[in-house]
Amino acid sequence: MTTDPIADLLTRIRNAMSAHHESANAPYSKMKENILKVLKKEEFIEDYKIQKEEGPMKTLIIALKEDRAGMTLKRVSSPGQRIYVKRDELKAIKSGLGVTILSTSKGIMTNYEARKQNLGGELLCEVY
Repeated sequence: MTTDPIADLLTRIRNAMSAHHESANAPYSKMKENILKVLKKEEFIEDYKIQKEEGPMKTLIIALKEDRAGMTLKRVSSPGQRIYVKRDELKAIKSGLGVTILSTSKGIMTNYEARKQNLGGELLCEVY
């Protein structure tokens, strides 16, 4: 049991990339699955799938891109200090090369989608 499952997911991906692995594994949750959907849509990862194991646990298997060795995954909000932003406070990351993933009332999305829908929310992480 981890205190911050999102930070655990990002660390597993970061460690697998630095070790030049083709994939990474993480325990399943809906929040992690939605974050991986955004990362796949923005082409930061190749793909992911959900593997059912014996018992009630599921595992996320994340296929990593080979050309993303220098990718940075940075956790912004944490369980001890939540960071919330309004629509007007959303900024471009690395001059538009990166994205901020946030949790809004309409689900998990990038900063660009949130600005289009006129939404703010909790900053989960930055990816560039």
